[in-house]
Amino acid sequence: MTQKIADDMDRKILKVLMSDARVANNELAERVGLSASACLRRLRRLEEADIIQGYTAVIDPAVEGWTMTALASVRLSRQHEDEIKMFEDAVREWDEVLECHLVTGSRDYVLKVMSAGLDQYERFIKEKIARLKCVDTIETSFVMNTIKARRI
Repeated sequence: MTQKIADDMDRKILKVLMSDARVANNELAERVGLSASACLRRLRRLEEADIIQGYTAVIDPAVEGWTMTALASVRLSRQHEDEIKMFEDAVREWDEVLECHLVTGSRDYVLKVMSAGLDQYERFIKEKIARLKCVDTIETSFVMNTIKARRI
């Protein structure tokens, strides 16, 4: 069971880690105003409580050849459990899809999709999404520039 953050010190620790997850414990402790041992105890407690769920590296998408980001809004033909499962299972397998959100409104899902360009994105739509019998419509917006991208 996930517990709440205990206090402002936990928030300080998390804020430092969000900007630099590779910070050494001694430096983390210094930056938040704790001893190294007290900081390590808090860090372990945050990990055990699943408040800190892991550590990751943020990689430049261009390394994969991905230079274009698209936001694809998808509407399913029906809201039946079998079609929802079909769509969600397929999306989990596609490397191009970085995020998939079930949303309210006129669409059912919004996908963040990366590709090497318009041709590759078109292939992705034709060979993957459009082949699913459960998909009714797909509407795409292309990201021109990212103003803010916060990772938590």
